[in-house]
Amino acid sequence: MIEVNSFISLDESEIQESFIRSSGPGGQNVNKVSSAVQLRFDARGSPSLPNDVAIRLMKLAGSKLTQEGVIVIVAQSHRSQQRNREEALERLLDLIRSACITQKKRRPTKPTKASKERRLESKGKRSVVKATRRAKPMAD
Repeated sequence: MIEVNSFISLDESEIQESFIRSSGPGGQNVNKVSSAVQLRFDARGSPSLPNDVAIRLMKLAGSKLTQEGVIVIVAQSHRSQQRNREEALERLLDLIRSACITQKKRRPTKPTKASKERRLESKGKRSVVKATRRAKPMAD
C-alpha cells in the first residue's frame, strides 16, 4: 500500500509502470537503456479514491488525463531508472494530495457604508488637488 495521506492509500496494483527510452541526459547510455518511466493510474476506476477526490484529480490532471480517465505521467529527467520511478510516483502523489484539498466557496461581500464614505471623501480631496493644477483661462 502506498500512503497518500492519513485517509487515502493506493494499492500498488492500481499503478502501471512502463519503461521507455529517455530523451534526456545520459550520453551513449540513452540509446541502450530504457531509463524513462511512464506511470499510468486509472483515476476514474480507482476504488481507493473517494468520488469527489477523483473528480477534482481528473480536473487537476489536465493534459495528463486520457479520454478513458487514466493519468499518464512521464519522468525522464534523471539518468537512473530508479530515480525516474521515484519522481513519477511522487508527482502522482502530489497531484492526489492537491486534489484532496477542497476549495472554500467564495461569498461575495458588499462594501460597508463607512468604506464607501471614505472612498468618496478621498475622491473629493483628489478632485480638489487636480482642480488647483488646471491652467486658468487668461482674461483679455
